[in-house]
Amino acid sequence: MSRIIAVGAAQMGPIARDEPRFSAVSRLIKLMEQAKDEGCDLVVFPELTLTTFFPRWYLDDQAEIDTFFETEMPGPHTQPLFDRARELGIGFYLGYAEKTEESGRGRRFNTSILVNEHGQIVGRYRKVHLPGHYENEPWRPFQHLEKRYFEPGETFFEPVDLHGGKISMAICNDRRWPEVYREATLRGAEMLVLGYNTPVHYPPAPQHDHLQDFHSHLSMQAGAYQNGMWVVGVAKAGREEGCDLIGRSCIIAPTGEIVAECKTLGDELITCNCDFDQCSELRNNVFNFELHRRPEMYPLLSATKSP
Repeated sequence: MSRIIAVGAAQMGPIARDEPRFSAVSRLIKLMEQAKDEGCDLVVFPELTLTTFFPRWYLDDQAEIDTFFETEMPGPHTQPLFDRARELGIGFYLGYAEKTEESGRGRRFNTSILVNEHGQIVGRYRKVHLPGHYENEPWRPFQHLEKRYFEPGETFFEPVDLHGGKISMAICNDRRWPEVYREATLRGAEMLVLGYNTPVHYPPAPQHDHLQDFHSHLSMQAGAYQNGMWVVGVAKAGREEGCDLIGRSCIIAPTGEIVAECKTLGDELITCNCDFDQCSELRNNVFNFELHRRPEMYPLLSATKSP
């Protein structure tokens, strides 16, 4: 039985603050239709796909903040995306801002979902590693207030069975943490899909600005190789509301090789036929965890505080 999944990485260009949801969704549908035309089984969209990256602004009106959040999924604006996916018979990954009520209190997360070819949500993930800061820092040319607007997720990197393989989700800053790839792999994942919105300029260390693309790829390629897994990283890119976002969305093989990469900073689709069985080339050899891994020698990896 073939375990090859045809994946499309659907990078998006900028979304303006006043761009309505229906416009963003129509762009997603266009990319989804292109992915289907190119034979894809799954299309991966970016983090916070439906709106501009609002954590770049300090906002103190909760009603205004909540305009960037979805209270249901699918909802009135996103139902056409689910309907079209079902008509086309294609699955998708979608990142968005989620507002929900649990145990009698409102909660807000940076969330992603996996949807199967029948338009059914089969997996949900809430971003664990929230970057940035809590309060307004006027010295910055733009803010990064994810810690203010979102709670950290409490979901593990449990994979979803899809198209004969096991797929886990992550979001943006998660890709920089090696524990994410290893935990997903230990849970059986053969592919990690993730979206990101990453500024070119990093105010606390501007001397690293020229390394942003390199660090993005370095993290994902190392995670792929060291765990023998496919990694699909998809950007929202370009100059968005005066803030430059990196692109270079890519599909990475279990060998750590980039096998497809976006060349623009706009809406762009890249594709690859990803063979889940290729994971075993690494996992049965140099990264045979059962044979070579020494978890008893890494006790601080699970410690809550550094020594």
